Amino acid sequence: MPQELIFAPMGALALLTFLVLGFIPIRRFRAVGAGRAKPEDFLFGESRRVPGDVSIPNRNYMNLLELPMLFYVGGLMFYVAERVDAVTLVLAWTFVGLRAAHSLIHMTYNHILHRLSAFALSNFVLMAFWVWFFLRLGAG
Repeated sequence: MPQELIFAPMGALALLTFLVLGFIPIRRFRAVGAGRAKPEDFLFGESRRVPGDVSIPNRNYMNLLELPMLFYVGGLMFYVAERVDAVTLVLAWTFVGLRAAHSLIHMTYNHILHRLSAFALSNFVLMAFWVWFFLRLGAG
């Protein structure tokens, strides 16, 4: 199997991260323009005066930089060790899909149970991704 296939889900997650990043200034400028926030509210990040819908993209962006770091490292580990297989790719794409679902829910209707479900499932898939790596590594 071409080992480079692992880069597709990694690139997709990076693209999602950049898309969410783009929403941060859009929502901030709109909020300031509408008088819902002041520029000073963003001086040290986001103050308590920033409306929730304006702060959500920033929080989601942070979510995409925290635990997914282990996904990127794991993907590189699979590639370097030449252990990418069909199971690896299914786990990788499932993780990316669940993170995309989490972001979509978070940035739109933000139903906590739906959001938490996508987030928690993605974390379990990421754990399986790592377990699978060490099982593949041990199998030689």
